[in-house]
Order: sequence, then structure tokens, then C-alpha cells
Amino acid sequence: MNLILCPEDMEAYLEETELINFRHPVIRGKIEEFQSIGKNKYDRAQLAFEFVRDEIRHSFDNGSAKITISASDTLVQKEGICFAKAHLLAALLRGMGIPAGLCYQRVTRKGTPESGYALHGLNAVYFQELYTWFRVDPRGNKPGVHSEFSISPEKLAYPIRTELDEIDYPFVYSRPLESVISSMQQSVDCRELFFKRPESVS
Repeated sequence: MNLILCPEDMEAYLEETELINFRHPVIRGKIEEFQSIGKNKYDRAQLAFEFVRDEIRHSFDNGSAKITISASDTLVQKEGICFAKAHLLAALLRGMGIPAGLCYQRVTRKGTPESGYALHGLNAVYFQELYTWFRVDPRGNKPGVHSEFSISPEKLAYPIRTELDEIDYPFVYSRPLESVISSMQQSVDCRELFFKRPESVS
């Protein structure tokens, strides 16, 4: 897939924001850990990806009611849904000088069109040495869902089924979609958020 940057300015994918807050002490501590172990940026990025994928619980899978939004809160609480986990991975990567953005897919809520649709959040990463953006999905593995840190081919959590009207959006955003954040802020708990997530990027 040819990814489309929104915006095109590469500096936007390295900036700190209120939610992608990589200067927070808890984020900095984890970054220092990855930098001490990884031999290069690629190794460190893979370490960060696998940490978020495997060590940060997915709130829906976990049956949790808690909603985390910012990168730091997601790390402190060690849980979040896909959007929160993508915010955390973006913060860890940007804090190590690796451009990272946010991507979205439209998927069925429970596997069928009758269950409705919702956005799913993941990341895009850029390595200057490779001159390429590629997507990774730190959602978290479970039976039937498996993602890996892989440039080519992509190994994302959800294969998009266009015959079910699912959509793989090509856009890479420097900031989370406002509709995504609003749905998270306005939901009482994760059970409500499951149904309040926006259905599309528009």
C-alpha cells in the first residue's frame, strides 16, 4: 500500500503532543531501557513495538472498564485499547528520534457486518536508512489475531475483508483523529467505548 502522509512535513511525526507525551518521566525511563539494549534504531523500534504489543494489556481483551488515552497514562496503567497503545508506541518511537504516525482501519466490531463497524488504530514507522514508511500493529496478539514487526510483508492484526465493507485507509496522521479522542473522552467506560468508536475516518 502507498501510504499518504497527513501532513507531509516529516517533523510533524517527531513532535511531542499532549497525548504523545514522550518527555514524561515514565516514558523517558522506558526509552532509556530500550536504548541501552538495542544496537540501533531498528532494534530499539522492534523492542518498543514488542513491549507495547505484549506487555500493555488490551482493555477489551482484558474485560477492563478503564479508558486510557495518553501515552504516559497507558504506560502507567499498563493497559489501553488499540488507539491508546498506538499513542504509546508513537511516543516511544518519537522519543528515540524515529518518525512515527497513526493509521486507521475500518473493521467489523464482532466479525460480521450485522455487528456494526468501528475504527481500529495502529502505527506507521519511518526509517531514513530504508527510505520507507511501513505499518505495524501493537494491538496485542490472541487466538486468531497475530501481528509482528515486519517491513515486507506487513504482518498486521487484522486482514481487511473488503467483501464485508472493511476498509484499509492509506493515511498516516501525525496526531490522533479528533473523532477518536472525543469518543474516548465522552465514554463512561470501555464497555460504552466499544460501541462509541467512530466508524470511519471522515
